[in-house]
Amino acid sequence: MATKKPTTRRRIPDTHIGLLSDKYELTMLEGFIEAGIHDRKATFELFGRSLPEGRSYGIVAGTERAIEAILKFRFSEGDLDYLSDFLTTNTLEYLAKYSFQGTVTGYHEGDYWFPYSPILTVKATLGEAVILETLLLSIFNYDSAVASAASHLTLQTGKKHVMEFGSRRTSEQAAVNAARAAYIAGFDATSNLEAGRKYNIPTFGTSAHVFTLAFEDEKAAFRAQVNSLGTDTTLLVDTYDISEGVNNAIEVAGTSLGAVRIDSGDPFITVPAVREQLDILGAENTKIVLSSDLNIETITKIMEAQLPVDSFGVGTSVVTGDGYPAAGFVYKLVAIENEKGKIVNVAKTASPGKKSIGGIKTAYREFDANWEVVGEHLITDESSSPIFSDWERLQHLYISNGNLITLNQAKEAKEKHTLNRSETPVNKTVKTYLNDDAIWEL
Repeated sequence: MATKKPTTRRRIPDTHIGLLSDKYELTMLEGFIEAGIHDRKATFELFGRSLPEGRSYGIVAGTERAIEAILKFRFSEGDLDYLSDFLTTNTLEYLAKYSFQGTVTGYHEGDYWFPYSPILTVKATLGEAVILETLLLSIFNYDSAVASAASHLTLQTGKKHVMEFGSRRTSEQAAVNAARAAYIAGFDATSNLEAGRKYNIPTFGTSAHVFTLAFEDEKAAFRAQVNSLGTDTTLLVDTYDISEGVNNAIEVAGTSLGAVRIDSGDPFITVPAVREQLDILGAENTKIVLSSDLNIETITKIMEAQLPVDSFGVGTSVVTGDGYPAAGFVYKLVAIENEKGKIVNVAKTASPGKKSIGGIKTAYREFDANWEVVGEHLITDESSSPIFSDWERLQHLYISNGNLITLNQAKEAKEKHTLNRSETPVNKTVKTYLNDDAIWEL
């Protein structure tokens, strides 16, 4: 039995991400090391068991961030000093040398996922793969929840311009990740500058109510904004009285004003009234931007009512997954090398609602004659199950033997999402198959 390292904690700046983990990942690793099985070959799959009620698909998001995180996953001297409180010398030495040397395959970011889709497959040693669980789940569960909400929301808005305004409704780093995920799944811009800088996402923003309140009157505020940003700007007209705000906006900016934004009131009353008022004033080309706690339910009703909204600003609902803040993914061991060197399938079976499916799966997508998605085929033995030439193979190689092979960025993921929705929409009868047996259906 290895002895515990004496505690000699020092304040050393952290430079790595190894501690973005749950404690039991490392205590399990220690158990594997003590048992001498940490170097056995193992395969883990990241998947979801179900979709939120009312949704016919999910959208994969977070792959770029996850792959980068795997390649950077290290434990600094400061990390190891902290971990020495409960880990043995053997485990600390293992972590000090940690560098992922395995292989990772997965779905394209921006692609659909369905129950049991293996959106990420990690093949490595047991020790290498097991300690990535929390990090990978934290990335995919949040990013995919936001992307799935964004996709279903923009499915309703059609070609309307949609902006992400949710930074102040989540933590500062989650805000950046949410902006990226929403952009992938159909949003056109974000208010978050770091997301714009880091991921090359278009940014949008003009003023809030504080800008108007800081001046002696509304006209003075509008005049200052137009002088600063030009007449193509968007003026916020609901600080005091919406009708008077529209009059003041056109008086100051003229009929070439770019847009007015409405951030309060009943849109079914205010939007038609503002459109009529703008047209009477001669500002037929001035657009209407609508914000104020919008979600998929209210936007669906707005679109069904054909309200003359040109752009939507959505915040809280999208960064919280529109009621489903986590995608529900799990990361499970599905195959491991036994003491004889043979790879055996393993799976959790005790609880029907939380079961996993053993075996390394190859995923294919089936389409009908109209190129709508009708099936997800998960095959554990390709020699015994038919694979048709028009099925799409879904998993792509990201890391091979610890080396980066390919990595799609946000713009490419957005293009994948756009292509899927326009050319391969989801049919109402999608099924997931394990080999030849259906295991889930809409």
